[in-house]
Amino acid sequence: MKKITFLIFLLFLVKSYAQSDTLVLKNKDLMVGKIKLMKNGALQIETDYSKEDFKIKWKDIISIISNKSHMINLSNGDLLNGGLFTDYKTKKTYVINWSNQERKEVNLEDIVYIKSVNDGFWDRLDASFDVGIKLTKAQNLQQLSINVSLGYTARTWFSTATYKQMQSVQDDIESIRRIDTDLSFTKLLKKDYFAQMSITTLSNTEQDIDLRILSKGGVGKYLIHDNTKYWGVAAGLSFNHEKYTTETSANKSLEAFLGTELNIYDAGDFDIKSKLNVFPSLTESKRIRTDFNLDTKYDLPLNFYIKLSLLYNFDSKPPSSTSKNDYVFQTGFGWDLD
Repeated sequence: MKKITFLIFLLFLVKSYAQSDTLVLKNKDLMVGKIKLMKNGALQIETDYSKEDFKIKWKDIISIISNKSHMINLSNGDLLNGGLFTDYKTKKTYVINWSNQERKEVNLEDIVYIKSVNDGFWDRLDASFDVGIKLTKAQNLQQLSINVSLGYTARTWFSTATYKQMQSVQDDIESIRRIDTDLSFTKLLKKDYFAQMSITTLSNTEQDIDLRILSKGGVGKYLIHDNTKYWGVAAGLSFNHEKYTTETSANKSLEAFLGTELNIYDAGDFDIKSKLNVFPSLTESKRIRTDFNLDTKYDLPLNFYIKLSLLYNFDSKPPSSTSKNDYVFQTGFGWDLD
């Protein structure tokens, strides 16, 4: 009877392992579940024995087995598709292409991104929301900031949408309002190159901008892309359509753009992301605009976080009587959807 019970248990265990993803950690812990995503140096896995997904630092994983098909990015820019298998004896890891049974040896530390190609819509969606409120008795100051971010990741492309609003009301002082939106699409290419298109808008009382709509497109490359950070540069063209409250007609101009983005995501519980874009005008003499964005986020339990943000804009040739620059410093408390 004991032998039969043991055999039934063994068959159940084998079946479980065959239908699930298996991880071995540096401390020899074994985890069995479903790999949902690996990016920014952390792997997210769903298990039957926890309501919440586990997040494990990729550098703490020494072995991985998954029979599912994944999109896999390497630090050298290679894009692979297939399953993952770490040989227990040789300690070597392979990506197995299920369509032709070819396998490619890879180093675990060289893998910077894993995404199941069979995941549904909700598995590919990321979202975050944070809000900041400031109330003071002096001059009846009331300040509100809202930040919303949505992201969708497919096999070889991803798209993001953001909305940022800051509004301040104070006695005897004109109200301040700023609204930024950004909708972008990025296509991943070979060797860590990418193509990118975006549409951004800005409404800003400090600079008398009723509405600025910026459409831009270009190509770029990740110069550094590993499990602790990435740094990319991009260049292209942009079309600027803007309406100032101090002017009766809209202004249109063609610009070049040079951009860089740095994201550091293995600094303990901190994430640091910065983005800088410079827009030298091609149709307006000696006009240069600059947009800078810095976000620092501290992770809390249950996907909550505290966020500090800095937005800065500069325009060398704004309309007369309009400020050349504007900056906003925000603090907020928010929540991530993984």
